[in-house]
Amino acid sequence: MEQIARTPKQIGEALRRARRSAGVTQISLAERAHLRQATISTIEAGSPGVKLETLCDLLAALNLEIVIRPRSQGASIDIGEIF
Repeated sequence: MEQIARTPKQIGEALRRARRSAGVTQISLAERAHLRQATISTIEAGSPGVKLETLCDLLAALNLEIVIRPRSQGASIDIGEIF
């Protein structure tokens, strides 16, 4: 499962999907990652300000990794077209 995530919210959503796909509860994941369930919830909600170490612990508990690569170029949309 490869996903692109560029914002804290997108990262949180990707982690939630991975956790659910693995059939793991937030409580169980928190125990695996040595974190609190509330921390898992906060990260999945996309709250900014999560420590990098905490994110790494969570990724390890889900058997995931971060891959750094050049940003892909999407279609350029004029802000006026959105509204």
